Amino acid sequence: MTQGEIVFQDGAGYEQMMGKWSRLAGDVFLDWLTPADRLRWVDVGCGNGAFTELIVDRCDPARVQGIDASEAQLAFARTRPASRRAGFERGDAMALPYADDSFDMAVMALVLFFVPDPARGVAEMVRVVAPGGWVTAYAWDILNGGFPLDAIQAEMRAMGLAVRMPPSAEASRLPAMTALWESHGLVDLATREITVERSFADFEDYWRIAMLGTSIGPSIAAMTAAQQDRLRSGVRQRLPAAAEGGIVLSARANAIKGRVG
Repeated sequence: MTQGEIVFQDGAGYEQMMGKWSRLAGDVFLDWLTPADRLRWVDVGCGNGAFTELIVDRCDPARVQGIDASEAQLAFARTRPASRRAGFERGDAMALPYADDSFDMAVMALVLFFVPDPARGVAEMVRVVAPGGWVTAYAWDILNGGFPLDAIQAEMRAMGLAVRMPPSAEASRLPAMTALWESHGLVDLATREITVERSFADFEDYWRIAMLGTSIGPSIAAMTAAQQDRLRSGVRQRLPAAAEGGIVLSARANAIKGRVG
């Protein structure tokens, strides 16, 4: 998705860096949702289609529509097997191009904190979901150490360097998410934390993939060589070492669901 100052223009790079994390969290999220088959889904901020593909593979949907602001991400999404059953189009999360009551399930997967006005984004999901349907989301707990690249961000702050954050980072907190859902009249609210783990062969494997991050990579590329060396050293010390030089990292997301009354 493209929102605010963080622009996603590399679908393949996103797949290597965040796509796998997204599927790990998305699997847990769908287990929790336990949606019925043959529902009409809208994936708001679908990005390169990582979560959309999970919907197609696991939920036997009657319809799936992905929408995102980044044409580059959508181009990658359209190469996925999911495109045989899912549509992908460019659009704005705060002004969805769909009629009222068009869907049974609306989801923002790792997107809510990128929406400049989260309240408008939630209002749009409520509008396009039919009565009895569900408005749902999960987002990295980015302000409480839940982001997959938190070790890099923490070391940058320790060095006195600025860390680029999404425009609505506060919306990733569970209390803020709950307040948003309540303010739009959604009922039968439920929340949970999602914790997932990902393995890397070694530090170089982790660093290579981390550098594909849309905000992290360019920020580090702009540093001096001395700063980059210091950052790498500090991050290496922060990461948990696994057997034979591998690294196993965890990330944490907050999830919410509410029904349209």
